[in-house]
Amino acid sequence: MIESDEDRADALFHALSDRTRRDILRRVLAGEHSVSALAEKYDMSFAAVQKHVAVLERAGLLVKRRDGRQQMASGDVNAVRSVSAMLADTEQIWRGRISRIDDLLAAPPDDSPR
Repeated sequence: MIESDEDRADALFHALSDRTRRDILRRVLAGEHSVSALAEKYDMSFAAVQKHVAVLERAGLLVKRRDGRQQMASGDVNAVRSVSAMLADTEQIWRGRISRIDDLLAAPPDDSPR
């Protein structure tokens, strides 16, 4: 990964590291919600929910638009797919390493003198 990819991965996984943000993301992936409507769902201040939405927006996981006086939030499915792809790439790396370890363990011992 180049540095900007690493920064993007950091932002995505930071955004997803919080339970409330994951719940907000699930809601906005299911359909567009106003930030006010989202705030009503949580036992925290409106400002706290706004901060969670801002983290998700900076990570590119949701998009906000203005509709009159309300800010509407919707999820970005392509960004979620990019997280899935990152995890799949990491899984492939680890599967390759495990496969090599299995091969080494299955190989007969080398009895040659050293």
